[in-house]
Amino acid sequence: MFEPTIIIATAALIGLAVVTAGLLVGWREWLALKRQELDRQISRNGATREEGSSLGAARIEISDLKERIRKLEAIASGVDP
Repeated sequence: MFEPTIIIATAALIGLAVVTAGLLVGWREWLALKRQELDRQISRNGATREEGSSLGAARIEISDLKERIRKLEAIASGVDP
């Protein structure tokens, strides 16, 4: 009635569809988990606290860069820093 190749091809397609659906569900659940982790981290640290720490780090980095520029200008002009 049915050829064996048609049965094998149909079974392979059904298996592929099942595996793909399972992977898609797993991917969505993993994304939901990561969203929950980010929400928990934001609520634990607080948004203002996070912004303040990055602002302070940026100021330190800018002052460090200014100091390096001063040293390079002194070297270029022939004066020891």
